[in-house]
This record gives sequence, structure tokens and C-alpha cells, in this order.
Amino acid sequence: MTVVNCPTCEKKVTWSPESQFRPFCSKRCKLIDLGEWASESNTIEGASLTDSLTFDEFDLPINDDLFRPDED
Repeated sequence: MTVVNCPTCEKKVTWSPESQFRPFCSKRCKLIDLGEWASESNTIEGASLTDSLTFDEFDLPINDDLFRPDED
């Protein structure tokens, strides 16, 4: 049986199908963690995607046939 610590409160959690909120100990801890990600308190370090791209890379040609209404 594998036991892990809840990422939010550090309480011991058994890693099994019966542990509904694993790796969290409860719905409350799961929602706290989600809120931290949503508010950007939690982040994954790395280079910013927008810093490494130039505007020209977003300026893609438009396929005019795709936007032209059907002509019958």
C-alpha cells in the first residue's frame, strides 16, 4: 500500500481507488490547490512562450477560400 502526503496540508493519504481525492486528503484541499493555480500563486518555471515569439510568427496567411461564402 502506497502512502503519500497531501500536497496542501501534508496529511498522510493512502494511494488507492478508495481515496476519492488522491493525492489530496479531501475535496477542500483539492479546491485550495486548484484556487492557487487559478490565481497563479502556483506556477511551473520556464521561459515565457510570448517572450520567445515575434509578432511575425502569429501573422499567418489566411486561406481566402476558407472564408469565402459558397457561390452557387
